[in-house]
Amino acid sequence: MDMDWSPFWISMTTAGASIGITFFLGLFCAWGVMSIRNEKIKIILDGILTLPLVLPPTVMGFFLLYIFGVKRPVGRWLAEYFGVRVVFSWGATVLAAVAMSFPLMYRSSRGALEQVDQDLADAARTLGMREWDIFWKILFANAVPGVAGGGVLAFARGLGEFGATAMIAGNIAGRTRTLPMAVYAEVAAGNMEKAWGYTAVIIGLGLMSMTLMNLAAARAGRKGK
Repeated sequence: MDMDWSPFWISMTTAGASIGITFFLGLFCAWGVMSIRNEKIKIILDGILTLPLVLPPTVMGFFLLYIFGVKRPVGRWLAEYFGVRVVFSWGATVLAAVAMSFPLMYRSSRGALEQVDQDLADAARTLGMREWDIFWKILFANAVPGVAGGGVLAFARGLGEFGATAMIAGNIAGRTRTLPMAVYAEVAAGNMEKAWGYTAVIIGLGLMSMTLMNLAAARAGRKGK
């Protein structure tokens, strides 16, 4: 069986780029929402930020296509002023992965940050420590295992993204064909042996991701004792 390994490299670079964006975006959004005092606003924002988690991936892909399509305001503006065409490009695979993995990073980060003893943050405020320093040196420092677990889970979600990717990036061999798209393409072509090969790679990567997440959870449990 002569497998094309380009879907593997496209998936890895896509997941790597997406987690680089999602990690900090989800972390800071979690901190921002957690800091809001108005419960109604907090509930509304939390629902909006978590929405991609419950929507079908094809619906999220449709929204992305509607926003970044070449005939849409954002997509046309990027093409005219920066020469960047998002749709059916590698960047579109990253965009789809970010959109679908963000809620996992956000929810995991918020849960980890909220488990930190808030008395530590209040004590730091009484000593005159800035909020930015409180976040990094107290909240984040004590929530690292939980945040890291969320990062691993978000990375795995980005690696396995299919629906939104199909809508906005397509299935272009050597360009936007990720591992899930490769499985679909090989099954459609009747090449079951290659489809099983790509599936085995995805399962292996998924097991590695889950192992890392469990290790992070175990570390968090030991730290909490």
